[in-house]
Formats: sequence, structure tokens, C-alpha cells
Amino acid sequence: MENGAPDCTMLSFPLTEGFLGTGATFGADLNLIVQILMGIALLAGGLLAKRKLYTAHGICQTTVLLLNLLMIALVMWPSFHEQVSPVFPRVFRKRYYTVATIHGALGLAAEILGLYIVMVAGTNILPQRLCFKRWKLWMRAELMLWSIVLFSGVGTYYAWYIAPLS
Repeated sequence: MENGAPDCTMLSFPLTEGFLGTGATFGADLNLIVQILMGIALLAGGLLAKRKLYTAHGICQTTVLLLNLLMIALVMWPSFHEQVSPVFPRVFRKRYYTVATIHGALGLAAEILGLYIVMVAGTNILPQRLCFKRWKLWMRAELMLWSIVLFSGVGTYYAWYIAPLS
């Protein structure tokens, strides 16, 4: 790839060149835009909850969570698996791998917490003893974690495609 940027893959097929002019693949550019839009949607979902529109809030947040799961499966995991996993024991020696590893770990935590919140808030799957009581605290923590993941994802995009140094 140009400038040493990784070949981000989707389901093991190389993607065409991106549309943002950074040398990234189409999948990486699309994922960046989708993630930013999902961040905006999460904030809008928070406003729905503040206005006590809880059904709309739940639909909004769950939709974003599931769309993110799709983006992880189609874009982020294949890219991480191809680019970072082979050198995992040595990932913290280079910024290129470090930012992706930190982003991946935080993103995994945010996605798992989000799925847990959906299971607690929207289903009766879990036994009552595994359900939290302080809704606002957990949802605000998730929003903060998701925000950190979004910013670290932008940092990963920057380190991989805009300024791929070492």
C-alpha cells in the first residue's frame, strides 16, 4: 500500500482505494465516517433519554450498537487480524500497532458493556442479581467509554493512513 499503510480487508477481499484522499482503503474511510455518525447518533440518543423518550432512546442506542458490531465484523476485526495479530507480542514497540491495540481493547470493552446494557435494559435474559440498578451511571460510563473509543479510532486512522511513521 501507499506510504506503508495497511491493506485493510473486508471478509478477506482487498478493498479499493478510499474516498477521503488519505491513502486508506474504501472500508477504512467508510468506517471512519460511519463511526463519527454513530457517535453523533449516540449523543442524539442521550438527548432522547433526557427528554424521557425512552423507547426512542433504546431503539437509537441499540441500532448504533448493532451497526457497530457489523462494522467490527466487516472492517475492523479483519484489519486488526491481518495487520496487528501477527506481530502481537511486539505491538507496543511501534505507534502503528500500539494505537490499534489500545483502540481494539477499549472498543471491545465498550461493545461488551453496550451489549450488557441492552440485555439488562431491554430483555429479561439475565437473572435479576446480574442486573444493575443505577441506569444513568452505567449508560453515562458507556457513553464516555464510547467517546474515548471513537477518539482513539480517529487516532488509529491517523496513525495508519495520514501519518504512518513507525
